[in-house]
Amino acid sequence: MTISRATLTRDAILDAAERLFAEQGHDKTSMRQITKAAEVNLSAVNYHFGSKDALIEAVFQRRLDALNNERLRILDTLEVQAQGQPLKPSAIVEAYFGPLVRHACSAGAERRAFMPLQSCNLSDPSGAITALFEAERSVVAHRFTRALLTSLPGVPEAEIVWRFHFMLGATAYAIMGADSSSQVMNLHGDTGLDANVLLNRLMAFLLGGLRAPLPAQISPSSSLQAGQVHAQTDRTPGVTDGRHSSSPL
Repeated sequence: MTISRATLTRDAILDAAERLFAEQGHDKTSMRQITKAAEVNLSAVNYHFGSKDALIEAVFQRRLDALNNERLRILDTLEVQAQGQPLKPSAIVEAYFGPLVRHACSAGAERRAFMPLQSCNLSDPSGAITALFEAERSVVAHRFTRALLTSLPGVPEAEIVWRFHFMLGATAYAIMGADSSSQVMNLHGDTGLDANVLLNRLMAFLLGGLRAPLPAQISPSSSLQAGQVHAQTDRTPGVTDGRHSSSPL
C-alpha cells in the first residue's frame, strides 16, 4: 500500500512537534521550530492542522488512540477467552497498565516522547490538553472499572474507582520519575526503564494495593465484604508474586 505524500507530510509534522513538545514544552515551542524540524513550510502546517492548538491536540490524540486501542484489544481478547466468566483482576490491571509501560519504555524516540508530554499535561495552563486526556481516559477507564467490578463483586464501586485512581497515579510516577528517583535514592544496578522489569515491579505494587482490606469506615453493611477481602488477602502469596499469583486476584 502506497502512503500518500500528504500523509507523510502530516506524520512528519506530528513527529517533529511531538519531539519538540517533549523536549521544551508546547508553550515554548514555536511554529518556526516545528516547520524547520519537519522540513516543511508554515502553509503545510496550517493546511493539515489549522493552528498550533489543533496541532498540540493532534499530537496527544495520536498517542492516546494507539495506547487505548491496544488496551481495549487486549481486554476484548481476554473476555472472549473467559467465555462469560469474570476475569482475574490481575489480568485486567495488566491489560490497562502493561501497554502504557511498554509504550513508555519502547526504543522509538517518537513514542518515548509521549511520557514527557503527559507530564507537561499535568501543568497545562489552558486546560485543553487536560480536557482531552480526561475525555479519552474516561471512556476506556470506565470499561476497565466495569470489568473490575464484575471480577470483584464484594468490593463497592466507589472503592474500585478510588483504587483505580491510585493505580493511575502510581504508574504515572513510576514511569516519569524512575530515573530521577534512582538518582535521589542512590540506587545502583538495574534502574533503567526496562519494560519487563518495571512492569513486574509495578504489578506487584498495584496488586498489593488492590488486595488491601477495605477501609473500616466504608459502612457497617460492608463488614461481610471486608471480611471476604481480608480472607482473600490472607490466602494469597506475597505481593511479590503478583503477576503469577494463583489467588482470585
